[in-house]
Amino acid sequence: MVLESTMICIDNSEWMRNGDYNPSRFQAQTDAVNLICGAKTQSNPENTVGIMTMAGKGVRVLVTPTSDLGKILGCMHGLEVGGEVNLTAGIQVAQLALKHRQNKKQQQRIIVFTGSPLKYEKKTLEAIGRKLKKNSVALDIIDFGEEDDGKPEKLEALLSAVNNNGSSHIVHVPPGPNVLSDVLISTPIFTGDGEGGSGFAAAAAAAAAGGMSGFDFGVDPNLDPELALALRLSMEEERARQEAAAKKAAEEVAKNETAGELTSEAGSSNPSLPTEKKADVMDDESVLLQHAIAMSVDTPPAGQTSAAIADANMSDAEDPDLAMALQMSVEDSGKDLSAQADMSKVLGDQTFMSSILASLPGVDPNDPSVKDLIASLQGQHEEKKPEEDKNDKEEKQ
Repeated sequence: MVLESTMICIDNSEWMRNGDYNPSRFQAQTDAVNLICGAKTQSNPENTVGIMTMAGKGVRVLVTPTSDLGKILGCMHGLEVGGEVNLTAGIQVAQLALKHRQNKKQQQRIIVFTGSPLKYEKKTLEAIGRKLKKNSVALDIIDFGEEDDGKPEKLEALLSAVNNNGSSHIVHVPPGPNVLSDVLISTPIFTGDGEGGSGFAAAAAAAAAGGMSGFDFGVDPNLDPELALALRLSMEEERARQEAAAKKAAEEVAKNETAGELTSEAGSSNPSLPTEKKADVMDDESVLLQHAIAMSVDTPPAGQTSAAIADANMSDAEDPDLAMALQMSVEDSGKDLSAQADMSKVLGDQTFMSSILASLPGVDPNDPSVKDLIASLQGQHEEKKPEEDKNDKEEKQ
């Protein structure tokens, strides 16, 4: 790869407004300049390119030789078109800019775009050519647009004076449907002298600089295969990671939807399960409550003793403490019933009552008031007994 510093001289004269090149002379020239800048900077990372104009208010350097492609392309925007081109002054200023390049090992080259008539004598152009040759400066000429007044012959004379072992070139591009940049791709300006590599790689690199790259990630694998491979592997890994994440998210969504459907189906098919369970619990509690009430109000039936009832109730009780409490309650009830029966017998025995009253000091058994008291006690006991029998019968029913 050639290590080179290049100055590109742009024709921004009034003639660039013509539309014989698509879309106009100036726009076609701008596209070609962008193509050349991209090719030069891509062919060697140490190459530098500068841009200058030759018309308008005068010769003006837009950017000195630099490897910053963004800076190079940015200076092309907003250029004014007008005036006449000053070719000789433009070439001399370009040579001066190359003389002050930072890397003196870089070869010097000037690329001139001329699309307007030349008003210089052939001898003047030949003198400039010899001066360039003396300073080892190569010259590439791109002739397009006007062809009157012997313009091609003057440019050929300039090229002959500067050419050194075929290092300089000239390209004549006639008006027509062909794009100026497309014509230049197949010329020696891109293919070089056999030292700069293929014209295809340079054109592709320049297209990448203009945002029209056909290579992946804007990197030519022929120039930097390791970088192109690393970028490709990184992109494939990122794509695989994104696909795995998307697949996992889809599986989680499907799993959640399936779980929701199963839950809704189970709830719709068995809507009474909670109600039935609650009803069973209430039934159990009701049975236990009824059993407790029956145990608390139950009286011994005819022909069955209190001890038998206690044994039966105790057989149903599983808790020993509860069984003991029930037994003591039944025994107390039995004692009360026995005491009442004995009292009835005592009150009904007149002889026993008379002997008891006679033994009491100061009490006369024959006293009418004492007899009335005994009679009233017997009457109350007799009235109370039928009522108790009646209540027992009702409870049994």
